[in-house]
Amino acid sequence: MSETPASAPVPPASPDGRKAPRSQDGTPRPVTPGSQAAEGTYRTQPVSFVRRGTRLQGRRQKAWDDHAATLAVDVPRHIADTSVHPEYVFNAAAEFGRTAPLVVEIGSGLGEAVVHAATENPGKDFLAVEVYTPGLAQTIQKIVAAEIGNVRVVQANAPEVLGTMLPAGTVSEVWVFFPDPWHKTKHNKRRMVKDSFAPLVSRVLAPGGLWRLATDWSAYAEQMREVGASSPDFDNVHDGERAGAASPLTQARLTGVDREQSDEPDTDGGWAPRFDGRILTSFENKAHKAGRVIFDLTFRRK
Repeated sequence: MSETPASAPVPPASPDGRKAPRSQDGTPRPVTPGSQAAEGTYRTQPVSFVRRGTRLQGRRQKAWDDHAATLAVDVPRHIADTSVHPEYVFNAAAEFGRTAPLVVEIGSGLGEAVVHAATENPGKDFLAVEVYTPGLAQTIQKIVAAEIGNVRVVQANAPEVLGTMLPAGTVSEVWVFFPDPWHKTKHNKRRMVKDSFAPLVSRVLAPGGLWRLATDWSAYAEQMREVGASSPDFDNVHDGERAGAASPLTQARLTGVDREQSDEPDTDGGWAPRFDGRILTSFENKAHKAGRVIFDLTFRRK
């Protein structure tokens, strides 16, 4: 890791008075815009994920031991084991050995969607971003089993990947499928897709690039739609479509599946048809069995 530049921004003290993070030599550590580190300490502000367990066992451990060196992006860390040093920049051409459209999935889980998409689209490269170590290991298992070379995984905090790790304007699509809804009102602030997230997605997308989202929580779907609509960098590809009785939001309101029941129709629409490039994962299948409504959105970078 290179030395901290003298001109690096100095992290502010945290709200509870603790000192800002510093390197071993006492110099302030630079921080990544949009990350928790930018607030003074890594966990001063709510994070948008739960780490769960990190231990690997059995086939997952073997997959990690045998293939992480080639399939997991080795990023220099900063403040925590999911942070990315702000001086590190990902070189897709060097990593994949070619120049091809790059698709980034934020919160790739167990890798079902990204590995299927990579298998179906050998002319594209895919980067799976996840903080859950067993999920990354299982994704590696799937990559090896599929015998494909166009997927890499990275264990990293999404705002740092989008804020500094990926070069600006180099991504063709960003996917955020079924992020944690944090459905309790007191936890809504932890949601990933909010106003501060849109500029990070915009930064990495090339002009005309697509931001695809999906969720099975209607309140979060409304928030996602509003985030995209209020961003000056994006157009809703399906603006005004699937409104009224055809709207999945109208359906959710009528059934009361995840909210207070209402007969008020959704007059705004803007919902995309189901993205046919997204395989029906075990998670989405459970949502269907529970009677939940699936919402898709697609925004285009201006």
